[in-house]
Amino acid sequence: MMDLIQSQLLDPLRAGLIIGLVITMLRTARVTGQTVPLLAGVLFVAVILPLTNPKPPVTLTEAVLAGLISNLVLLGIVLGLATLWRRFRG
Repeated sequence: MMDLIQSQLLDPLRAGLIIGLVITMLRTARVTGQTVPLLAGVLFVAVILPLTNPKPPVTLTEAVLAGLISNLVLLGIVLGLATLWRRFRG
């Protein structure tokens, strides 16, 4: 399971989707809020990537749970970087 989470953390597509999610949330936060869109996006990415993988090495449930963990870790990192960016930018 740890190998799966590690491989998901290093997946550039997953990281790109989470970065795009945060950028979109920052632009639309006044209208849609922050928490619900972020949680929905994290869940969406966690489910859609294993479903589109031709031969996942584990069950779908394990892949989604590992995806949720890795997505939340990536989300924390990206949100931290976005906060630093906004503070230094002005």
